[in-house]
Amino acid sequence: MKRPVFLGSSTAVVTPFRNGKVDFKKLGELIDMQIAGGTTAVTICGTTGENCTQSIEEHLVTVEFCIKHVNRRVIVIAGSGSNNTRDALFMSQSAEKLGADALLMVTPYYNKTTQRGLVKHFNFLADRVNLPIILYNVPSRTGMSFTKDTYVELSKHPNINGVKEASGDFALIASTLAACGDNFNVWSGNDEDIVPLMSIGGKGVISVLGNVVPSVVAEMTQHCLDGDFKKAANLQLKYLDLISSLFIEVNPMPVKTALNLMGYDVGEPRMPLCDLAPENLEILRKSLTDAGLLG
Repeated sequence: MKRPVFLGSSTAVVTPFRNGKVDFKKLGELIDMQIAGGTTAVTICGTTGENCTQSIEEHLVTVEFCIKHVNRRVIVIAGSGSNNTRDALFMSQSAEKLGADALLMVTPYYNKTTQRGLVKHFNFLADRVNLPIILYNVPSRTGMSFTKDTYVELSKHPNINGVKEASGDFALIASTLAACGDNFNVWSGNDEDIVPLMSIGGKGVISVLGNVVPSVVAEMTQHCLDGDFKKAANLQLKYLDLISSLFIEVNPMPVKTALNLMGYDVGEPRMPLCDLAPENLEILRKSLTDAGLLG
C-alpha cells in the first residue's frame, strides 16, 4: 500500500507576473490564501502556473520561493515534468534539493513516445530521485495518454505514487483503480470530475477552481473523504457553471482573469496566452457574480 502524497485538495496555483518577472510578493499572498482556505497541498509550476513559459532558472527560483514561504505548513508539490528526459531529471533533482515534498511529472508532449517509452522515461526518473512522483495525464495538451497496463507497470516502482488524471476517461480510471488497488493513487485533474472520481476511490484533486474558492474545494473533497457524497455533489453542482467558465478559453487565461476581477491583481498570462475575448470575459464575469464572488 502506498500512502497518498496528500488527501483532499491541492491547488495548482497561478504564477503572478509583473513587468515580465514573477511577482513573488503576490505569490506569497496567494499561497497564504490557499493555506487559510484549507488547501492540503500547494502545486507550484504546473500547467496553471505557466511553467512552459518559464526558463529552468526562473522555474526553480519560483519552486524555491514557494517551499520557503510555505515553511512546512502544507505539502509542496513541484512541477518537474518535461518532454526532455534530461531536463526533467535536472528539475526533479533540483526540486528535491530545494525541499519539495513531491513531484508532478507530465507525459512527454510534442515529441511524445510509445507506452514502452513512457515506462522507460518515468522509471528512469523515479530511479534517480527519492521523492514520491505524481504522474500527470492530460492528453488534450500532450497528444498522448497512459493505458491501464502502463499504469500497472509504473505502479510497481516505489517512488511512483499515483497520477493526476485529466483525461476524463472514466473507463481508464476505473480499470486502473481496479487493477492497481492501494498500490497506485489517483487524483482528479478536472474540477468537474472531483466527486465522480472520488466516489470510485480517488484521493482528491489538483485543482484550478481552488485558486478562486480554495475553501469550497477543500470542503467538497473532505465531504468525499468522509463518505458524504450527497453534500459533496451539491457543491460540485453549485459550482459547475463557474468550473466551466474557468475553462472557457485555454487555462490559465480565465482563472487569472477571474482573480484579477476579484481584486487579486495577478497580472496577465505570458504570451502566447493572452486576455480573454470580450464575449467570454462577460460570461466569466456573470459566472463569478452568480457564485457570489463579485458584487
